[in-house]
Amino acid sequence: MIVRDLETARTGERLVKANGWDSTRLLLAGDAMGFSFHITRIHANTSHVFHYKHHFESVYCVSGEGSIEELDTGKVHQIRPGVMYALDQHDRHRLTARSELVMACCFNPPVTGTEVHREDGSYAPVPEDA
Repeated sequence: MIVRDLETARTGERLVKANGWDSTRLLLAGDAMGFSFHITRIHANTSHVFHYKHHFESVYCVSGEGSIEELDTGKVHQIRPGVMYALDQHDRHRLTARSELVMACCFNPPVTGTEVHREDGSYAPVPEDA
């Protein structure tokens, strides 16, 4: 059984910080669960373009308000507590936070915890031997 405390994880290497957001990686590829699980905070009044070409992601809004725009169609969905979205088509999207968003996120394949977003908003493909 794996048990981790969010506040404790935020004080160590499991906290990944970027410009306008941070993500606490509670489960990673090394935990051998087949997915990774993160609590991500998107800072208020920020907007970010992501495109997970090599990963599927599902996201559940715990708190805050914002929107997600499907960049290929222009369709905009409101994000608020209780809303879930799943990037089942490797959707290129813009996530905008009107207030701080706290999101619970799952990635498949799982991330290792060392990834950084590339210029196009994606993570590199997972190595085949991972």
